[in-house]
Amino acid sequence: MNTVQSKDGTTIAFDRSGAGPALVLVDGALCHRRFGPMRSMAKLLKPHFTVFTFDRRGRGESTNTTPYSVDREVEDIAALVQEAGGSAYVFGTSSGAALALEAAARLNSIKKLALYEAPFFFDEAHPPRPDDYLAKMTALIEVDRRADALKLFMRTVGTPAIFVNLMRFTPIWPKLKRVAHTLPYDLTILSDTRAGRPLSRERWASVTMPVLAAVGGKSPLWWQKAMRELSDVLPNAQHLMLPGQTHMVKASVLVPVLVNFFANSINGRSNVLTYQVSRN
Repeated sequence: MNTVQSKDGTTIAFDRSGAGPALVLVDGALCHRRFGPMRSMAKLLKPHFTVFTFDRRGRGESTNTTPYSVDREVEDIAALVQEAGGSAYVFGTSSGAALALEAAARLNSIKKLALYEAPFFFDEAHPPRPDDYLAKMTALIEVDRRADALKLFMRTVGTPAIFVNLMRFTPIWPKLKRVAHTLPYDLTILSDTRAGRPLSRERWASVTMPVLAAVGGKSPLWWQKAMRELSDVLPNAQHLMLPGQTHMVKASVLVPVLVNFFANSINGRSNVLTYQVSRN
């Protein structure tokens, strides 16, 4: 394990693997470098990049500093990029995609940005989250009702009740409870992008580096519309749909796309996965 100090003194734990241009992977809700999709992705990416996986603040082996702010999580990414040599590519998934986008809007050290299914709701395709969702989640965490916070989160994202009840008796549940206190952090990052209003071109006008906004072909329509809309409001973005994929995208499908986007070619040869690019 390696560590780096963020601007506010928070210790961020990270792993470095591979060789080549630096690539920082940003997890979504409830995940960290030893629990979630980034570990398997890093194994496939490390022949092409120096890959950084890390524990977002409050998770895994990273420390935490209160009060929380999105600025502080952006500073964590900035510290990792500095550790990587001063510039890096960045990939984020789910709420980690939203965080990566915020980092790209504030840091000029991110050379390219790839996003997979940021959970943005902006029209009738998905009802906006209740106005008191973050307040309820925060109140549960403040009294250490982590199991109830997890159940609220899972109900809100559409997990069937029977699956939530079954998960309580699996080895995954204690792992989720250990990081459940960071759920308000992800909701804070998403803030008004979950409110049902159109995405703002002005908000991300500074995200001028090349951006890939990807979505699964079997993901819900609202997710497909959100990523297409995001690619339209960003100055230099392309929208990409991966046929047959859902929010739980297969690393074996996504990684060749990331290699193609970030590196364009490997050892002089085109490394292109068959996929559909849409601007419609």
